[in-house]
Amino acid sequence: QVQLVESGGGSVQAGDSLRLSCAASGRAFSSYAMGWFRQAPGKEREFVAGLKWSGSSTYYVDSVKGRFTVSRDNAKNMVYLQMNSLKPDDTAVYYCAASKLMVVTSTPRNYDYWGQGTQVTVSS
Repeated sequence: QVQLVESGGGSVQAGDSLRLSCAASGRAFSSYAMGWFRQAPGKEREFVAGLKWSGSSTYYVDSVKGRFTVSRDNAKNMVYLQMNSLKPDDTAVYYCAASKLMVVTSTPRNYDYWGQGTQVTVSS
């Protein structure tokens, strides 16, 4: 069992930065692939970024490449999403998710545990 709690969301201006954090509980955390998803009003949940248990391989949706960086600290049971050069289109609720699969996927149903989400609002 893994429990996830996100933090770090807020309201910012376009061009600003935010760092989202995901605190995980559970002894097996370091063996899970982790993903960040987001969901805007009226839209489906979208994969944003993810990384394998080792953190050696990272994956991003094209719209955030070069602006967002995902990382993890298994010793602290933490996953982070550094978001730079934020745009109004980045406005959404951001979720942290954990998958028992050994690979990162962009499909929400492949993730076994989810946090409650944190709101990110970017104004122009």
